[in-house]
Amino acid sequence: MPDHFSKILILIPAYNAANHLEELIERIRKIDYRVDLLVINDGSTDSTENIITELEVGHLSHTPNRGKGYALKRGFEYAIEHGYDHVITIDADLQHLPEELMSFLSYNQPADISIGTRTIDLKKVPPHRWLTNNMTSLIISIFYGARVRDSQSGFRMIVVDLIKKLKVSTVKYDFESEMLFQAGLLKAKITEIPITTVYEGSRSYFNPLADVGRFIKLVWKRIWL
Repeated sequence: MPDHFSKILILIPAYNAANHLEELIERIRKIDYRVDLLVINDGSTDSTENIITELEVGHLSHTPNRGKGYALKRGFEYAIEHGYDHVITIDADLQHLPEELMSFLSYNQPADISIGTRTIDLKKVPPHRWLTNNMTSLIISIFYGARVRDSQSGFRMIVVDLIKKLKVSTVKYDFESEMLFQAGLLKAKITEIPITTVYEGSRSYFNPLADVGRFIKLVWKRIWL
């Protein structure tokens, strides 16, 4: 749990996020807790840049689109450079409820990584995403040595001291999996925080074939470390 004096950065990687970004930012700003907000505009071609400029949100932008991992990496570098203690990552598509940030901020158990964990129910989740999440979560759990039920969740709180030790090389969706592999090697303490499952009304840029292929490469690399 971050203490009262912790410096906390909420980090939003955003690619063509105009449909939901304004609402997300407004809802985060209603949270009664001392946090800063940073949006990483990952080469968006819609009105994402206009929205974050008009709302006067701290942001970094780059072109062309480089991938979610690259955006997160830029945000992590910013957090280190500006002396933050914790980073909370949240996706820009409203698949995470910003009001549940308080579940992270009020969590009272020590952890290096806290993952927002959804109930992966086939009645709510598209079958291909259910399958890939379960497969990757199981494999990561085996290598980590601790149960990870929702390895694809982008809703996480990470201690910056751990971020400083990570040497993640990937830049796409596999970045978050590689981060967990490396955290496991470092014996980082991981916890899970229950969050709401939301899939309706948002577009995912996760490519099952390409991104699962990248994950398999990660596993192969991990085996031969």
